[in-house]
Amino acid sequence: YDDTHADSVIHCSASALPVALAMGLRMGSSGAEAMTAYLAGVEADARIGMGANGGFHKQGYHPTGLVGAFGAALTAGRLMGLDEEQLVMAQGITLSTTSGAMEFLEDGAWTKRMHPAWAGVGAITAAFMAQAGFIGPTRPYEGRYGLYNVFSAHDVTTEPAKAVANLNTTWELMNVAFKPYPVCHFNHAFADATLALRKEHDLKPEDIEEMVALIHERQVPVVCEPEASKKKPANSYDAKFSVHYTMAASIVRGQYTLDELEDDALRDPTILDLCGKTRYEIDPTSLFPRYYGGEVIVRTKDGRELRHRETHNRGSDKNPLSTDDILGKFRDNAGRVFDAARTDQVIDAVMGLDTAPDLLALAKALAKTN
Repeated sequence: YDDTHADSVIHCSASALPVALAMGLRMGSSGAEAMTAYLAGVEADARIGMGANGGFHKQGYHPTGLVGAFGAALTAGRLMGLDEEQLVMAQGITLSTTSGAMEFLEDGAWTKRMHPAWAGVGAITAAFMAQAGFIGPTRPYEGRYGLYNVFSAHDVTTEPAKAVANLNTTWELMNVAFKPYPVCHFNHAFADATLALRKEHDLKPEDIEEMVALIHERQVPVVCEPEASKKKPANSYDAKFSVHYTMAASIVRGQYTLDELEDDALRDPTILDLCGKTRYEIDPTSLFPRYYGGEVIVRTKDGRELRHRETHNRGSDKNPLSTDDILGKFRDNAGRVFDAARTDQVIDAVMGLDTAPDLLALAKALAKTN
């Protein structure tokens, strides 16, 4: 359920937040200090990722792991009290600790799950090395062998200047979208569109002749191809990156939660049969990459053609989740581990973080046992 900055396609909080918590606890930071460091990491991730213009993904790198290390190094460095020169060194050192290959898409491997944490490990390591006086490259982004020139596809024009455009006046943090569904953000509009059609027309699996997803061409390699595996996901990771499964499961189950990624759903013959009736077409009107919209077309056996478009993905600035939506999502997730009282304890600790003298109350609330 990690958040996503649309233009950079980075889950910014996935590395910035745990580093802020870990280093904030280590350094005895206040809640406000930890929040400030976290926000610095998020803003840096978003801006650095924007400069690639999609080139990281195209080259086969996962920007959350790749870029997340740079933002997290600033998060750690701020909490450690590094000066400007040390922060520059930390960014340079991070260039040699960062990674994140997207080969996991080919077979549902678990490696994507480690990318944010590994980014945090590299970030904290780089910050401590910089504090100790270790020398790193001074042009880690735009240098001859820097981030943009080495990790981005050569047929994509990168724009490093985007990383600092309107700095401190335009906050990319405000363009970070919440996720309402536990799958790749590219699939969210299709879950919403399918569920809307199901509700409006009382659709049942046996009513459907065909379902078509209209999607931007740059999203296709991630959630539409290879179609054989997308139509029959071998595991939950395959399912998270399948627009076909997203539509089919939404029709059959009438929801898309973590439960739809369990083995009983992945092996449900009704869902798999409906997956076989799904396909995709390129949508030339999509607002991608600013928004991850999409349209679903359902053709029924009685000859109807039903359509629903989600122009702006839910959770984005143009279609935001409400406070109740966000709290409901948290309660659903936390309730799988904590009881209601513990869940409320965590919520209270988070919502009072800006005035908290330290992170101990939050850490205690998050611990599975006191």
